[in-house]
Amino acid sequence: MMIKGELLAPAGDKDCFDNALTFGADAIYLAGKQFGMRSAPANFDTETLRQAVSQAHEKNVKVYVTCNTLPRNKEIDRMPAFLEETADCGIDAFIIADLGVMSLAAKYAPRVERHVSTQAGVVNYQTAQMLYDMGASRVVLARELSLDDIAGIRARTDPRLELEVFVHGSMCVSFSGRCLISSYLTGRDANRGDCTQPCRWKYYLYEEHREGQYFPVREEEGGTYLYNSRDLCMIEHLDNVLKAGVKSLKIEGRAKSSYYVAVTTNAYRHALDDYYAQGDNWRLASWIREELEKVSHRAYNTGFFYGGEPGQNTQDGGYIRQYEVVAVCDDYRDGTAYLTQRNRFFAGDTLDILPPSGEPFLYQVGKMLNEDGEEISAAPHAMQKLTIPTETVIPKGSLLRKKRNTAES
Repeated sequence: MMIKGELLAPAGDKDCFDNALTFGADAIYLAGKQFGMRSAPANFDTETLRQAVSQAHEKNVKVYVTCNTLPRNKEIDRMPAFLEETADCGIDAFIIADLGVMSLAAKYAPRVERHVSTQAGVVNYQTAQMLYDMGASRVVLARELSLDDIAGIRARTDPRLELEVFVHGSMCVSFSGRCLISSYLTGRDANRGDCTQPCRWKYYLYEEHREGQYFPVREEEGGTYLYNSRDLCMIEHLDNVLKAGVKSLKIEGRAKSSYYVAVTTNAYRHALDDYYAQGDNWRLASWIREELEKVSHRAYNTGFFYGGEPGQNTQDGGYIRQYEVVAVCDDYRDGTAYLTQRNRFFAGDTLDILPPSGEPFLYQVGKMLNEDGEEISAAPHAMQKLTIPTETVIPKGSLLRKKRNTAES
């Protein structure tokens, strides 16, 4: 019998959360205003979190709160109040890296499940089982494991312990994200949510006797990106991940855009549903794989899942960006699409429409009207309200995209 996995999507703010819900997540992970490993996003205050949990539970979607920094003494003193207040919002689980926080969560939020973060670096069945015995219901395994490693952990741990792995998104050059480079270079501690991503910077070599002179590590002018990891993408291998015994398939990206959340969640939702329907005959639809090229990303790879290492992208530190969102459809009724502009576009442009369900489709913009009902040839103003009379149904919540003339890095 096929066991269905959970699709777990990220949310750095309410817009990302709404897109994760709209485009098919089974569960959403996010952070409060404290103790999350991503401090740059807006994250969720108590009231916003309470509303988000209620909204998710109406759709039978779970909400997990990251509590996965490594808190110092003064910070740990604030933990009990945070745990109680967050648990009161009705969340389904905490994601925890620190054993002390595990203990406090059991005491101050006993009804909330405890998931062990990838930051804990779990790489063997003994540690996974110990954490289950301590009260963890799920372990987010270290990213450095192969499918064989994962299957071995599954075979030798209590079957009630759930396993979770990352299947898509940015990878850290350091072991399971435990990195000190940012702290050394900038004073901002990656293990407390403030990583500046110096692994993405370009580096040069200095020779000790040639003061003031630097040398690229390679001959080209741009320098070398020594630590720059490729991005993970396992969408063509979800069957093998599930067969290894994984319960939850996690998309990285709490610091990424709501557009990224929509596209990746939609792609993995369709891929999983197709696999559940087709079983061993499953083949990934080409349009699904193509969708993942329409978000900002680095060169894709399969990480450590098949052994070896993903390697680094030493040529540049930039992203591949081929598409941008130009509008969001607020409603469609009586042959008219009601849009809010996000980036400039023109009458006559061919746009790529991503609906909340179903495959994307192309649409050529015809007549456009502004808020005063006047015909316009371009939509140049951010958040401008527009209407487009069209017999082509553009479902409410659709994202309207435009391909850039050239890929940008």
